[in-house]
Amino acid sequence: MKKLYVMLSFAALLIVALSFAAAQADDAVVPSAGQTAPTFTLPSQDGSPISLNQYHGKWVVLYFYPKDMTTGCTIEAHNFQNALADFDKKNAVILGVSVDSTDSHQQFCAKDGLTFHLLSDTDHKVVGAYGSVGGRNGVVMAQRNTFLIDPKGKIAQVWTGVDPRTAASDTLAAIPGK
Repeated sequence: MKKLYVMLSFAALLIVALSFAAAQADDAVVPSAGQTAPTFTLPSQDGSPISLNQYHGKWVVLYFYPKDMTTGCTIEAHNFQNALADFDKKNAVILGVSVDSTDSHQQFCAKDGLTFHLLSDTDHKVVGAYGSVGGRNGVVMAQRNTFLIDPKGKIAQVWTGVDPRTAASDTLAAIPGK
């Protein structure tokens, strides 16, 4: 009986800790337009390191999404993929970030024909730096936020609580040019 009580107490403490962490994540500061974009290097779906710094001189669409192969995330990814040629014309690259593994990203890309980089942030460092840590049922996920970074590395525009159906078109419309 004593072991059961200890286990239940531990479980209750764990739930409180996870709830506290989720509440703190919701209070994370989202960088704003005009700020220098936090730099990072993360592994892509093929394991190759992708760094924000390698895209100086280009517009970068950095979008955070909760989970590979889920309905909203698939819709959002397909819309970015379908508009890839239009982003190319505006000298822009797409980088998707979630806390999923590179293996999960690789499966998502293969299953859905995605050709842009999906970056794996299993340590939640980049998601945290961009104020995009969220969660559900005690599981840490990225919040659906998008950052448009100009060719000099400054954040040009921020969208929080993004609608996955319009994220690609909204972002494309905000990039100056053709």
